[in-house]
Amino acid sequence: MAITAKQVKELRDQTGAGMMDAKKALTETDGDMEAAVDWLRTKGLAKAAKKSGRTAAEGLVGVEVDGGTGVVVELNSETDFVGKNAEFQEMVSAIAKTAINAPDLMSLKSADLGGKTVEETVTDKIAKIGENMSLRRMERLEGETVVSYVHNAVAPGLGKIGVLVALTGGDEAFGKQVAMHIAAASPASLSEADLDPAIVEHEKQVQMDIARESGKPEAVIEKMIVGRMKKFLGEVTLLGQAFVVNPDLTVGEAAKDAGAEITGFVRMAVGEGIEVEKEDFAAEVAKAAQG
Repeated sequence: MAITAKQVKELRDQTGAGMMDAKKALTETDGDMEAAVDWLRTKGLAKAAKKSGRTAAEGLVGVEVDGGTGVVVELNSETDFVGKNAEFQEMVSAIAKTAINAPDLMSLKSADLGGKTVEETVTDKIAKIGENMSLRRMERLEGETVVSYVHNAVAPGLGKIGVLVALTGGDEAFGKQVAMHIAAASPASLSEADLDPAIVEHEKQVQMDIARESGKPEAVIEKMIVGRMKKFLGEVTLLGQAFVVNPDLTVGEAAKDAGAEITGFVRMAVGEGIEVEKEDFAAEVAKAAQG
């Protein structure tokens, strides 16, 4: 199939690979973007792509904690200007407070908020502000102690990244440190036991392909993979990651020292996983000039 310049640019932006390498990867994989990323990694030409971290939507996340219950909600908007709007911020904050008593997103949308449902409230705000909005996600976390943290906060409990951490034992100060770590390190799961087996298997296969490029015997490769997968699991699981506060300890070791058990976490970033079509600036200006 014909590979377009747009596909090459997208792969380069995602992996940092050179133009010719990106084009060759797409050609070898018949234009399959995910397979092309793996092909580049196998050849040592790209790092693992964190697709879940691609952000292409604006808005805010709102965080609320009440005793042993915490919630995070995401309300998207078309532009960052709306996220700075005081009315929009007040609405997100009110929705987060309402979410404390809602078991899931569907229930939240139909919950009462000042005499109207949450969904009707959002619709009214769309008409008033003149920009499309979407109450996209809600996550709930319960535990003995639930601690929250908001990164890039624009107001109390509102920002671009919201984190909840559930603890048994320990104290709130340690919980806050862990929440800040999660905001920065973006772990994929709490522990290896919670990690999606498909992610583990996919990474193992990629590492096998990388190792085979070295030409070493299969018996040697098998031993290499054990070490590489241990390193991978340490990088993507919260308890296995080096603690940002003290990199000499893993988060799991730091928790033990603090007399705490981390029982769960939620990390939500605005626009995470959404992809929108973006024109380059020159094309955008030209389009506007054409009316």
